[in-house]
Amino acid sequence: MSDSPADRLSDADYHRLSHAVLAGVEAQIDRWLQDDVVDIDGARTGGLLELSFPGGSKIVLNTQPPLQELWLAARSGGYHFHHSAGRWIDRNGREFFDVLSEAATAQAGKPLRFTAP
Repeated sequence: MSDSPADRLSDADYHRLSHAVLAGVEAQIDRWLQDDVVDIDGARTGGLLELSFPGGSKIVLNTQPPLQELWLAARSGGYHFHHSAGRWIDRNGREFFDVLSEAATAQAGKPLRFTAP
């Protein structure tokens, strides 16, 4: 999917927005761990965040600066999101945090909801 010039972010804006998403996901899993909701381990290296779930499954979130995308890989599949109108949207019009929440719920075996930072 190609971006129209109006959808294209500056490199600085892309980095700020994509890294805010990763930081928000990390903060949410830290809160769940602190509140004893679910034990998800997060390991971040630069623009890659790996979430390890009880039972050994993983979700990997990855920034893709050349494409200005966020990628999500889970048991349910791989998804690519671009920033549009203040949200991260995939090619089917699904919002990043909705897809992440569904995947995390399936892999944790309990309802989990991620929200935008």
